[in-house]
Amino acid sequence: MSTHAKRERLLLADLLESAGPEAPTLCENWTARDLAAHVVVRERRADAAGGILVKPLAARLERVQAEFAEKPYEELIQLIRTGPPRMSPFSLKQIDEASNTVEFYVHAEDVRRAQPDWAARELDPVFADALWARLERAARVLGRKSPVGLVLRRPDGRTVVAHRGAPVVTVVGEPGELTLFAFGRQGVA
Repeated sequence: MSTHAKRERLLLADLLESAGPEAPTLCENWTARDLAAHVVVRERRADAAGGILVKPLAARLERVQAEFAEKPYEELIQLIRTGPPRMSPFSLKQIDEASNTVEFYVHAEDVRRAQPDWAARELDPVFADALWARLERAARVLGRKSPVGLVLRRPDGRTVVAHRGAPVVTVVGEPGELTLFAFGRQGVA
C-alpha cells in the first residue's frame, strides 16, 4: 500500500522535472534545482542535514547542498524518486511517513504555486485528515513566533491553538491551506 509520503515524493519529483532546474520556487531564493538538492541532502547526508535545525552546522549544510546542486538535474530528480538509501532512517516506512508527508506536500506546493496560472489542488479527505493530524501536533512549534494569538480552524469547526495571546487571529481553511499558512506560505495559502 502506498503511503502519503511516497505519493507526495513522486508528485514532487514530477513537478520538479516538469518545471525545470531554473524554475522559481516559494523557498527563499531557491530555484527548482536548489530545492531538489535540499531534498536529496536531507535524506542522504545526515552529516550535513543537521544544519537545517542546528545553526552551527548550517555552513556545512550549505556547502554540501551546493555540491549536490551541481549534479545533473535529472540525477537529482531520480534520487528523489528512488528515495533514501537503505541505511537512512528515512527508508523506514514509519519515519518516512512521519517526516516526509508534510515536507513533500509543502515543497510540492512550493514548486506548483511559484508557477504562473497555478490552481489550488483538491486533496482527498484521507490525506487532508493526515495533514490536519500533523498540524495539530506541530501547531505550537510553528506558531511560536506569532505576534498575536493564532487559532487555526477547519471549515468543519475543528480548531487548534497555534499561539496563545491577545488579540487572537483565527485563520480558517482546509488542512492543506492551513499547513501552508503555518509553514510560512501565507502569501499563497
